[in-house]
Amino acid sequence: MPDEVRPRHVAIIADGNRRWARERGLPVLAGHIQGIEAIRPVVRRARDRGVETLSVYTFSTENWSRPDDEVSGLFGLIDGAVRQHTDALITEGVRVRVIGRLHEAPSDVQRSIRSAEERTGHGSRMTLNICFNYSGRAEIVDAARALLAARADANGITEEHFAEHLYTSGQPDVDVIIRTGGDLRTSNFLLWQAAYAELIFSPKFWPDFTDEDFDAALAEYVRRDRRFGG
Repeated sequence: MPDEVRPRHVAIIADGNRRWARERGLPVLAGHIQGIEAIRPVVRRARDRGVETLSVYTFSTENWSRPDDEVSGLFGLIDGAVRQHTDALITEGVRVRVIGRLHEAPSDVQRSIRSAEERTGHGSRMTLNICFNYSGRAEIVDAARALLAARADANGITEEHFAEHLYTSGQPDVDVIIRTGGDLRTSNFLLWQAAYAELIFSPKFWPDFTDEDFDAALAEYVRRDRRFGG
């Protein structure tokens, strides 16, 4: 894929784990287990395709409203996956960053993710954003709070200055959002960064989404004529 058309930042709304499980008569947590497993091949494929930043929506601030056993089970899965795959990510040159209000998560999950961030910090082939306890609106609020705390001059605040206070400071804006599960919305995900992102929707539930499906989404992105208001 030529550099001039390759997306620098791909974001994924990995939706449909619960519906995948229910269609099969399985516990909801079984869907989340398969959803976690589906992330690894897509991370590898994104890295191999030259994507600079891959952002995956793993847990939104709205997900706290789900049943307690599902939330605690999901936390355990994320904690275990981070511990299990950190060594492989180091080998593959993938840097992990957490995007969201991690301080609100259980302490063991915080430790695992912070450890993964530190241990993969020298990765230079791709950045993997784990969007955890994330909300696009919350991110914008947090950026505004950071500007106020820094006593920024209101008249001197530009879009570029504001973006420096987002969770994704220093990263390219999102080129394409891929959403699985059939719903046609962005669900409060990377609202600022995705202002001009192409949107690609897959009817597949996330556990069924493959690296070949990822390639197909990139091919669809390449076919798009991005005019940025022109």
